[in-house]
Amino acid sequence: MIDIPTIILALSIGNLGFALLMAGYVRGSGPDRALRLWMWSRLVLGLTQFVGWALPGTWADEVAAAGGIGCIAAEAAAYCIYFGFHRWQRVLLPAAGVALLALAGAAVAGANYVQLMGLACAFVAVFAAAIAFILLRARTGRPSFLQRVIGVNDALFALCMALGGWEGLLHPEHALGSNPAHAVAGMAAYLLMIVNSVGFLLLCKQKGDEQMALLATTDFLTGLINRRAFFERAEAARLLALRLRKPIALLMLDIDHFKQLNDRYGHAAGDEALTAFAATARATLREHDIMGRLGGEEFALALPATDLGGALLAAERLRRAVSAAPVVLGCGAEHVLRVSIGVVVVEPNEPLTAALARADHGLYAAKSGGRDRVETGPAVLRRA
Repeated sequence: MIDIPTIILALSIGNLGFALLMAGYVRGSGPDRALRLWMWSRLVLGLTQFVGWALPGTWADEVAAAGGIGCIAAEAAAYCIYFGFHRWQRVLLPAAGVALLALAGAAVAGANYVQLMGLACAFVAVFAAAIAFILLRARTGRPSFLQRVIGVNDALFALCMALGGWEGLLHPEHALGSNPAHAVAGMAAYLLMIVNSVGFLLLCKQKGDEQMALLATTDFLTGLINRRAFFERAEAARLLALRLRKPIALLMLDIDHFKQLNDRYGHAAGDEALTAFAATARATLREHDIMGRLGGEEFALALPATDLGGALLAAERLRRAVSAAPVVLGCGAEHVLRVSIGVVVVEPNEPLTAALARADHGLYAAKSGGRDRVETGPAVLRRA
């Protein structure tokens, strides 16, 4: 016969320990609603389990059962927040309320401890299955390997809880721990609790790492990649083009009369113009084209698998799109942006910086020739 009180005590200590671990992580990771909700759910669950262990056979049994339902519902809410499901409250809160009311009704009707635990296990199984669905299928894109691991873990947890609920509701006369189903459910709750808690922490860390990587490579104003990231990705594209023996074009772009725009309307208007220019460029370019902000109003663009003719067409298309999309500034004024562009095709084994310098010469020629135009940069000087 399995010692159920010992398992309950182990679950209580484990959940309280994880709550303390998450509290330490939250203090160093900044505000995170999902993580904080998870932390509090584990803390409350651990406390209610401890009360149930310390005062068996009293009102504490109902408190422990309610704690289990409330915790799993809070965990489901944490996953919804994590994945950005903004309407979760419309379904999850009423479902949790119905489950708790059903548990209270069963207690008032005189259900014994085994029946209460069986009912609690059944509701926990439903919420755990919902979490597994969120992780594996529900509008989260292609799930990562970590998501799949946690999702399968929650599916197994739901199955074990369903087994415990089935046994408790159909055979209330059996003492808790007298049936192998109780042993399976109890041990599964302990082991899978560990996997689930660590998994959620790792998910939050993974998300934080991705956000840090994004901040390190993205220009915060335009949303384009920054100078360092552009050189890294453009160099990788150049090396790939060299291996595949395909052309790659480089463009240097500069918004015309940008200083006058700043002087006339202010720097906030200049920021609006840069943001609008970046949005127009993203809508015009191909998905695999690489565009970055080098600084100020200067941008660079790499066009993989594009020869000089194709690059000139792409540059002209972008120039016309920018001119055809007037920017409505915050002050109410409407401003038409113009852009000058220099275009080159990278020669085999030519360094990226050398090709960009040639494109910059083309940009200078476009500026000198009247602006709002596309010019080809000089050819590579070959030794005799």
